[in-house]
Amino acid sequence: MRQHIAPLAALLLASLHLAGCDRLPSAQAAAHPVPATLGSEALCAAGTGLPAGWGRLRQAGMAWIPPGNFTLGSQRGYPDERPATASQAVAGFWIDQTEVSNAQFATFVQASGYVTQAEKEGGAVVFHQPTADELHQRPYAWWNYVKGADWRHPTGPASSAPPGNTPVTLVTQADALAYARWLGRDLPTEAEWEYAAKAGRSDAELDKAPVDSQRRPTANYWQGPFPLTNTEQDHHAGLAPVGCYQANGFALYDMIGNAWEWTRDAYSGAHQAHANGDTAAVVAASRGNTPRPPNQPMVIKGGSFLCSPDFCVRYRASAREAQEADLGAAHIGFRTVLRDA
Repeated sequence: MRQHIAPLAALLLASLHLAGCDRLPSAQAAAHPVPATLGSEALCAAGTGLPAGWGRLRQAGMAWIPPGNFTLGSQRGYPDERPATASQAVAGFWIDQTEVSNAQFATFVQASGYVTQAEKEGGAVVFHQPTADELHQRPYAWWNYVKGADWRHPTGPASSAPPGNTPVTLVTQADALAYARWLGRDLPTEAEWEYAAKAGRSDAELDKAPVDSQRRPTANYWQGPFPLTNTEQDHHAGLAPVGCYQANGFALYDMIGNAWEWTRDAYSGAHQAHANGDTAAVVAASRGNTPRPPNQPMVIKGGSFLCSPDFCVRYRASAREAQEADLGAAHIGFRTVLRDA
């Protein structure tokens, strides 16, 4: 794969230079990218992780979200999703159709020489399926702070590089922003992200586990009693390749489940403890219970492959969670936006 990365990166950098990232023309006036054709296990498995037009079109892999009004949050969810009473306007913008893949992130690293925070710090938080005994021994037993874990080595230094068509994870908010800015883009605000995820809907089904008419999962989340048993009705025990499930009404894949996604917003409003486990506490435990220096909690959205109906009911567009901005974890990725100049 590395043989193909450098030419792609060179093409992308050249296109960005020609566009003049400091003086961008209207995003809508540029050539439209070819929409991704995904939405099934066969199609996502065959994908390379690089969208059509990658390295040539500024909006490669993106979909245009029209301006509109919506209600942020939900009255049917957790307290931190309320009050959900006032409609707010959102300007139109482009957003990645899928979570940023390892192949896309690799082109960025190859071209820029960027080093992620996990690589600098020497570790990240990794999920593993615990035994019943482990659950009794310590809280959040499904999380371990693993030295040498990073986006290239998702379970530790001896692990193989992740497939190019899976979401890049173990990246911090700063890492995600660096990638976005390299492309002349940004991370979505919480409102932009949720507006795109709801895709014009406001019905009660948005606050239920995503299933089809036969009660089969339509997103990658946990089925079974978390964290001991995963029945894999969604066909994936961990991260799935991007785009395995049907897109929403705005042609966006995996807005729900697979990997949590960074936003650019600080976490404010009603605060709740991590329903998916306090990853910062795990880091402190790995350091002999030395507290980790405080870091600004940021909003992540969409839930992940670890959210389950009996534990983390956050596989919903309105759901939100706080995450330390500088801590990479195995269940958090991102997608980017491009606002009309």
